[in-house]
Amino acid sequence: MLIQIEKPGVSDHGPAVLRAGFRPFFLLAGLQGAVMVPLWLLFLSGGGQPAVPAWLWHGHEMVFGFAVAAVCGFLLTAVPNWTGAAGVKGWRLGLLAGLWLVARIAFLGGLPVIVGAACDLLLLPALGGLLARPLILAGKLRNMAFLLLLTILTVCDALVLAEMLGWTAGTGRIGLWGGVFLLCMMIAIVGGRIIPGFTQNGLRQIGVAVQPVARPWLDKAALAGLALSAIGWLALPESRIAGTFCLLAAVAHLVRMAGWHGQKTARVPLLWILHAGYLWLPVGLALLGASTFIPSLLPPALALHALTAGCIGSMVIGVMSRAALGHSGRPLQPSGITVAAYGFIQAGALLRVFGLLAGLPFALDISGALWSLGWLLFVLVYAPICLKPREDGRPG
Repeated sequence: MLIQIEKPGVSDHGPAVLRAGFRPFFLLAGLQGAVMVPLWLLFLSGGGQPAVPAWLWHGHEMVFGFAVAAVCGFLLTAVPNWTGAAGVKGWRLGLLAGLWLVARIAFLGGLPVIVGAACDLLLLPALGGLLARPLILAGKLRNMAFLLLLTILTVCDALVLAEMLGWTAGTGRIGLWGGVFLLCMMIAIVGGRIIPGFTQNGLRQIGVAVQPVARPWLDKAALAGLALSAIGWLALPESRIAGTFCLLAAVAHLVRMAGWHGQKTARVPLLWILHAGYLWLPVGLALLGASTFIPSLLPPALALHALTAGCIGSMVIGVMSRAALGHSGRPLQPSGITVAAYGFIQAGALLRVFGLLAGLPFALDISGALWSLGWLLFVLVYAPICLKPREDGRPG
């Protein structure tokens, strides 16, 4: 997983940032993570407004801006390794990144909103179109599921965009929750594939021998539970039926990750950030389920931010920082600044969820500052990595 595959005789031309899918999209995701929360806090304080309803902008940019950029970078990097095919690069990669960037500018008022909506809605189908052929030719049926997830994610994006444009009412909430659940499903699928193996290999390097527990039936049950939670929450929002599905799914994912030996990874930052990120998934599901039984104490917004700022944010920085090092020819050793970024993102998510729950003063502002600071540190470290050629001189 995520090991660079090159073809003999292939050389790169053009700017380094367009030589591999992780380069523009990991950088864009990091920049979005650094700026979108401060902008949101500015809008909340009355210091300006985006070109669309502010709450829709915030939710959309978290899910379909920040997280989708990370998804694009991951899949554009992973599919060539799954299939052995050449990766998307050059003008095609630049076009994908351009679609993403135009949408972000438009939603802030720099271009007509309809232009941004069109670009935003084209991005995922274009990505899927570029990835479908190598997956089909390589017969990677297991990974074809990502094409289905991208298709459903596009439908969710359309529901949010329709309300942003004033064409519908009430579809934004469905699209945002659907997008969050789909991203969590991607995390559950990918996390189940990479975290046990990465943990076993990484701990072996520091002299700790572990054997992750393989329980395929539990993996399937955890994924099915997450799917039922999503269906229940979208069909019967905030109902106790949906809440029960969420609580059962939380238990399944907690038991699933208990066999991955996460408690032994404290000395390996590239590992503990993945385990911490995955842990936010059952925490978020548990909070969401509990909110249906004690809504006066646990509003669903706390669970939502456990899943987004906590689970999605942590898994995104964990996967991106590891993949960018490996695919730029660097050792898998994060810098001290990167580890600090991990800590700030964890602190920001914890304060956003549990600080607000405890009623701590200024918890929203401080949590936003910490989370964004983590992403700013990521950009400072990884912008040169994304913008410069590989250190080993190989293509990519």
